[in-house]
Amino acid sequence: MSDDQQPDEVLARWVTALVAELGLDPDAAAGTPGLLDMTKVVAHTVVRPAAPVSALLCGLAAGRAGGSAADIQQALDRATELAERWS
Repeated sequence: MSDDQQPDEVLARWVTALVAELGLDPDAAAGTPGLLDMTKVVAHTVVRPAAPVSALLCGLAAGRAGGSAADIQQALDRATELAERWS
């Protein structure tokens, strides 16, 4: 990332490129803000390494449920709620 690039811009470009690389529907990235919120809560209330593991598990759960935006959000919400109860 160069000094003149904002992190949000770099993230958006990265996600777009990764979606294309993985052959996913462009709508697959719609859950990015919720994912970032969930991983922040998990990292701060559980332990930092739990954040990427939680992201993977939420993706698997959402895919198993059908993979819609609602399925993604439901998995993220459940993980966030669990993390908030964790301490």
